[in-house]
Amino acid sequence: MKSLSKKYIYILIFTAPLLFIVTSCSEEYLEPKPLSIYTPETTFTDAAALRAGLVACLRNMRYEWFGDGAPIITENIFSEVAVEGTTDKSGPAQDLNLLITPDANLNSVDRNRIGWYWYEGYKGIKYANTVIVNLDNAEFNSEEERNAVLGAAYFHRAYRYYRLTQQFGDVPLVLTVYSGPKLDFYSTKREVILQKMKEDLEFAEQWVSDDVDKGEVTKGAVSHLLTKVNLALGLFDDAIASASRVIDGGVYALMTSRFGVDASDPTKDVVWDLHRPENKALATNTEALMLVIDRLDIEGNFDGGTSTMRQAVPLWWNKINTPTGNRGTLDEPGIEYNLVTQYGRGIGRCRGTSYSTKAIWQLDTTDFRHAEGNWMDMEDLVYNHPSLPDLEDPYYGQPLQLYNEEGAILCSDTIRNWYSWPQYKLYVPDVENSRPSGGHSDWYVFRLAETYLLRAEAYFWKGDLASAAADINAVRVRANAVPITPGEVNAGTILDERARELYYEEPRKTELTRMAYLFAMTGKAAYNGKSYNLESFSDDNFFYDRVMEKNDFYNKGVTTVHGDEYTMSPYHVLWPIPADAINTNTQGQINQNKGYAGYENNAPPLTEIPADEQPAS
Repeated sequence: MKSLSKKYIYILIFTAPLLFIVTSCSEEYLEPKPLSIYTPETTFTDAAALRAGLVACLRNMRYEWFGDGAPIITENIFSEVAVEGTTDKSGPAQDLNLLITPDANLNSVDRNRIGWYWYEGYKGIKYANTVIVNLDNAEFNSEEERNAVLGAAYFHRAYRYYRLTQQFGDVPLVLTVYSGPKLDFYSTKREVILQKMKEDLEFAEQWVSDDVDKGEVTKGAVSHLLTKVNLALGLFDDAIASASRVIDGGVYALMTSRFGVDASDPTKDVVWDLHRPENKALATNTEALMLVIDRLDIEGNFDGGTSTMRQAVPLWWNKINTPTGNRGTLDEPGIEYNLVTQYGRGIGRCRGTSYSTKAIWQLDTTDFRHAEGNWMDMEDLVYNHPSLPDLEDPYYGQPLQLYNEEGAILCSDTIRNWYSWPQYKLYVPDVENSRPSGGHSDWYVFRLAETYLLRAEAYFWKGDLASAAADINAVRVRANAVPITPGEVNAGTILDERARELYYEEPRKTELTRMAYLFAMTGKAAYNGKSYNLESFSDDNFFYDRVMEKNDFYNKGVTTVHGDEYTMSPYHVLWPIPADAINTNTQGQINQNKGYAGYENNAPPLTEIPADEQPAS
């Protein structure tokens, strides 16, 4: 893999997401001398070389879930399931009204990763386009082989555009590669982009195979993404059909029986098995549609691994006292009650809300996903500070408690230090750090459980609540949860089930915005009794109303110990286009979203694919 990366560095490293390699000056003495013979024409000569080019797409996809301040956290905190829990400084994305502006730092692990999604999204598009436009330079053994490579590239491009159009709305559509700088990009209507992605994915679905290595694009992943695009376009029959091709195709099935590394452990269950790092890429795991691969012992792994136990587990090891007033917890490995090895040295950056940690579980007392061992409440931890025995503190080894007998609170920062979490999903053994952050693990991009929930949503939009309930219950019954009735199905119950099943997997903001667009497009009344429209989308939308209903930080004026208030506005349904992307596009017009500075300069977005963007293949 390392040698491939060097070989294809010509096409994989670029200075900006929308600007391509500068051509030479007209004067001969200024012409650059090539440092390598690895040009696209000489590199992409066969199917193997083109597939190697797609490695950059896979690497780019993987970064979303890995490392300190992983981008997926930004998706979570712009929703009802989580908030930014870093409370000891200003700058993290808490006061969104103040901090989320086009010219702010939009790509920092300590602030937010909005800019990461913009720039890395276009990098992924660039990598896919490079393969697509060089397809005719290569020789193939068959038309099937050629179209399979093209289909995989189409998938990667459509994956980025699906995300960008739900995160930012109307964005530039780039379908080719330019030999020189281009400074005249224009925003294209979201629907035009999604329709093009639908066409590409329908082609890909015919040619991409499920018989590929784990971590590569599968036919199931193509159909799953096509379902999301169909939903985004309001094509509910098409969404049902594409989801059904995955669910009923005979290749994939929900994992309902014990399997993998801990299969013989009677204290565990199938939900635990499903999320073990060693089990995700097993051939017997018929639920994985698309994975990103990250292992400790392979070249090219992500430095530091998942970091899930650092990012999303509370900072349990400090600021929690015993009822007698002594410091109660410590993140020291090797002590009698060694909590840090099992739960990690959390910092509470991705802080689950009361909605995602409490409310959605109230009626699910038998749900494996909330069962003892799989789910952790703070009261499941014990006072473990090694000084407590010397202090003759009677609470040593006893469960943590939030209040003493007089009702005084024993935790000085309940935002960052006191909340529940899904241990079964976030626990990733970390052999590189004595105080674990969360080690290396493959991660689900798409999983069949979500396909069921997408089809359930499509049935909901069509009013077929019995079929929607059946699909939701396929996921619930596997988790040993009580089935719901058709009369209970609405957008809220679908979102609740997604929160239970897909926390820290799904891009929550993306899916909430997609649903908000659908309420605005259809005019269908939501469960809150309101209806919406596209004309006032950034002023009044289901996304904002849902977050304000469920997120007890943004809707109650909660303030951190540092003095920052949690705020959100309706226009956060779409993120700001980074100012640099607009300002450097000096000969075109990239529009800004309503609610942000620069919106007043907008021009009507393109409603057709520009002639210079027509693809070569």
